[in-house]
Amino acid sequence: MTSRFDHPRLGPVTLAQSPQARRIAIRVRPSGDVRVSFPRGVSQQRALAFLDAKAAWVESTRRRLAARCVALPPALPPEEEKARVEQLRRAAKADLPARIERLSRQTGLKFGKLSVRAARTKWGSCSVNGNISLSLFLMTLPEHLRDFVIIHELCHTVHHNHSPRFHALVDFHVGGCEKALVRELRAFSIR
Repeated sequence: MTSRFDHPRLGPVTLAQSPQARRIAIRVRPSGDVRVSFPRGVSQQRALAFLDAKAAWVESTRRRLAARCVALPPALPPEEEKARVEQLRRAAKADLPARIERLSRQTGLKFGKLSVRAARTKWGSCSVNGNISLSLFLMTLPEHLRDFVIIHELCHTVHHNHSPRFHALVDFHVGGCEKALVRELRAFSIR
C-alpha cells in the first residue's frame, strides 16, 4: 500500500507499507524525493514519527545529494556521449587487464575471467566463480581508486559477501585505509 503525505517540514513524502520491509527505512533520491518504507504491523503514524525524528538527517542528505549533482558535468548530447563511452572503452581495455593482473600477483588473490562493460550502477562485480566484471567508467577515477575497486573485487573471490572478514581482507590489502578510500570513492559517480 502506497500513499502520499505532505510533511510540514519536508514537503511531499511517499509512504509505502510493504510485506518485504523488515524495518522502517527512509530513502532520499537525488531528486530530493523522500520515500518511507515500513513493514506490515507498523502503523503509518509510527512510520511518520520515525520520519519526524530523522527530519534533520533527510535535510542534510538532500543538501549533500544536491551538491553532488551540481558537481557532476552536464549530460552530453547522444553522439558525444557515445564517442566518450567508446574512448573510455578503449582506455579501459588498454589499462584494466594489466592492472588487475598486477594487483592479483601483488595480493595473491586469483580471479577467473575479466570482462569490461559499460556498467553504470556498479564500479565492479565478482561472480561466485571468481569472474570479475569492471565498469569502463573506472577510467574516470584517479588511479589509486581504480586499484581500490579492483582489490575490493579480488577480495570477493575469497569472501562472496560484505562480512567483517571480507572488510578485514580489503583493509589489509589497502594498508588499513579501506574506510578512507570508501569515503573518497563516494565523491565520484558513474556517468
